[in-house]
Amino acid sequence: MAARRLDYVMTLRIKGEEVFFGPGVVTVMEKIEQTGSLSKAAKQMGMSYNKAWRILQRAEKNWGQPLVETNIGGASGGGTQLTAEGRKLVATYMGFRQEAEAVVAELFQKYFG
Repeated sequence: MAARRLDYVMTLRIKGEEVFFGPGVVTVMEKIEQTGSLSKAAKQMGMSYNKAWRILQRAEKNWGQPLVETNIGGASGGGTQLTAEGRKLVATYMGFRQEAEAVVAELFQKYFG
């Protein structure tokens, strides 16, 4: 019998009273950073604008600080961008996730390798 190749999946979510920050929020925020627009970010993800907005609102409420700022229309058309706190939170989350994944990969190899 041939040996099976085993692997694992790990998802990191941050919670306070409720789960409020994880891969989905990070992706929305990264897309906002790339496009300068919440509506474009949501569209690229195949998500409604309202759903993306609710995800961000829940994250901001639970984090206790604004993570994005919106500039209303005008000649330049407005847009959305991450606040300094939003960029810091994404970077912190990504750094923690990367280190956690390295540790878990080591443990997985130890126990299942």
